[in-house]
Amino acid sequence: MEDREFIAEVQNLNEARHLGALKWSVEPEEVDVTVLGEDKKLFGILGRKMRVRIALSGGREQSDPKVFLEKLLGMMDLDVKADFTEDGVVNLSGDDAGIVIGRYGETLKALEYVANLSLRSGGRSRLRLDSDGYRSRRQESLEKLASAAAREAVRKGRAVRLEPMSSWERRIVHMALKDRDDVKTLSTGAEPLRRVVVSPVLTRGKKPAAKSCRR
Repeated sequence: MEDREFIAEVQNLNEARHLGALKWSVEPEEVDVTVLGEDKKLFGILGRKMRVRIALSGGREQSDPKVFLEKLLGMMDLDVKADFTEDGVVNLSGDDAGIVIGRYGETLKALEYVANLSLRSGGRSRLRLDSDGYRSRRQESLEKLASAAAREAVRKGRAVRLEPMSSWERRIVHMALKDRDDVKTLSTGAEPLRRVVVSPVLTRGKKPAAKSCRR
């Protein structure tokens, strides 16, 4: 299986096991180490390093996303079921679906982050979580927000900064405004505070509306 082993040079077997444990987020006992090509009795002497193959133990399979999610939700004492759709979205449904979403979707975002961090693998696609149709409602809300921001940017003649968003949310805003020729969008900042800025595209000879002076 891809990403289940790698080659490294280490001082001793203990170091090798801890390297594997760190890479796969497992216990050192779940890592197999094989010395390559030379007598391991000589290694560790006078700073000499050994070349080893570090592998995830054959008795441990990588976590199944569905099993992992249901176990995680169970530990949170939530009555929610995970259903994988053909388009790669994991729909979470059940009596506690609203709790999974959280305020402004923050709980759902956090759960998605934890799941992808724990299930990270070179050959596995990123999980996208949805709960009780939240994503479709959020997309509609973001498209309306994008249009309102564009109107404000054009009317006031200045950039409008939106709230921090996930990469999925920022993409919706960019796509909602990509065909307009009177505004442009740009993502700025660092995660998790990265946001979209909507700016007016001023044509030659056109000046922005005068700003009122308040004291």
